[in-house]
Amino acid sequence: MTTATEFGYADLPDLIGRMAGDEKHSPAATSTLDVLWVLYDRVLAIGPELIDHPERDRFLLSKGHGPMAYYAVLAAKGILDPAELDRWGRFDSPLGFHPDRVLAPGVEIGSGSLGHGVPLALGTALGLRAQGRTGPRVVVLVGDAELDEGSNHEAIAVAGRRGLGNLTAVVVDNSSSSYGWPGGIEQRFAGEDWAARSVDGRDHDALHAALTDTRPDRPLAVIARVESKEY
Repeated sequence: MTTATEFGYADLPDLIGRMAGDEKHSPAATSTLDVLWVLYDRVLAIGPELIDHPERDRFLLSKGHGPMAYYAVLAAKGILDPAELDRWGRFDSPLGFHPDRVLAPGVEIGSGSLGHGVPLALGTALGLRAQGRTGPRVVVLVGDAELDEGSNHEAIAVAGRRGLGNLTAVVVDNSSSSYGWPGGIEQRFAGEDWAARSVDGRDHDALHAALTDTRPDRPLAVIARVESKEY
């Protein structure tokens, strides 16, 4: 872990470029880049000094099969040593093709098996509530295709019924879902009593406005639209 940050948004392509190989899932990483940057740069209380702090915000990457942008942002924010990017995917590297919470600093869950992130975020939010911790946010990033999984249907319904104002789901929507949602993704969440907003997934100011438009008694869903080729 490094404690100094010398990188900005413009440096992210170079940081991603340090991770070479055939398992990059580049489009998956590209589609999440702007959301991740806005979250870590302008929204979340997460940093190298807060890795284990009980009052830190929690970020869960459910869309874990393309973690390059995630690793690049963690490195840019001083949570990962940028030198580790050069070793990603190697046997002795903490940076696997899917993130591993045991190995990589700042990673809250092991992910990549799609459909698990929203239920895990639900459990995390309920756990914080049970501990009496009202400050930390729990933000989970999912892909629109993941919402086809039944586990997400259940978690979305429970979160709305429990009024979990500390929970946010960010859906990167590139129209890759096999089945889709009648009325659209925003309506699906709104129908389960979530506050829901749909924005351009490349517009940093629009993302920031949506991600900070929380309610104390309702979870928040932000649908970040990107080009369909960026899966």
